[in-house]
Amino acid sequence: MSADPCPDSCGALPDAVRAAIAEEVRMFPPGRQQSALIGSLRAAQEHNGGYLTPDLITAVAAELDVPAIRAQEVASFYSMLETEPVGRNVISVCTNVSCMLRGSDEILAAAEERLGINVGESTPDGRYYLKREEECLAACTGAPMMMVNHRYHENLTPETVRRIIDELE
Repeated sequence: MSADPCPDSCGALPDAVRAAIAEEVRMFPPGRQQSALIGSLRAAQEHNGGYLTPDLITAVAAELDVPAIRAQEVASFYSMLETEPVGRNVISVCTNVSCMLRGSDEILAAAEERLGINVGESTPDGRYYLKREEECLAACTGAPMMMVNHRYHENLTPETVRRIIDELE
């Protein structure tokens, strides 16, 4: 084992997060716990109200026995991981070429208008976060599409976008 990268400032991970990390680790061969970083960070993020703090990232790294800098690199690279507080419901509109050709500009405008915020902002009440524009969400055959709380919604119209948003908690 390496030296503990999580000094006293990190605190302990909650048991629920440690259990989720253990489940992630079990999906990979022994000695390949670094492969569980994305899933482990997502579990910690969900438990922390939708974002990762530097201490939480370091604590996950310690739990996986990987360098803290590697966990920070992963947390700052992948768009499904947030390192600042965001709204409870995360909305991502795909704006890549397939979606753009099928009206993603209208979809994005409908979401901004319904929420009263711009891309990259959260609503003042903390209910919604409209992520920065996503380059591709890999659902080209269902364009235009958006992802809400990691669930895909495809073949959208401005009306269906408003309905989906209205149905969120």
